[in-house]
Amino acid sequence: MDFATVFSAFSPAEAQLVRSRLEAAGFHPFVVGELSALTMEGYSQAAGGVRVQVPQAEADDVKEFLEAPAQ
Repeated sequence: MDFATVFSAFSPAEAQLVRSRLEAAGFHPFVVGELSALTMEGYSQAAGGVRVQVPQAEADDVKEFLEAPAQ
């Protein structure tokens, strides 16, 4: 199964908030790079941030969901 990054942040907390929103909306997100960002200072900036990923088949719908105004 292929996965797509739909959100990146330098804060693990921000990535987890997005993951929670997506999960509540019925998507299947997970966070990549969170533990490394918490254990090694500066890692998240060097590695491109903490990433929220979803299955490739959900990526377009997720991006549309994240771009829509919060209700």
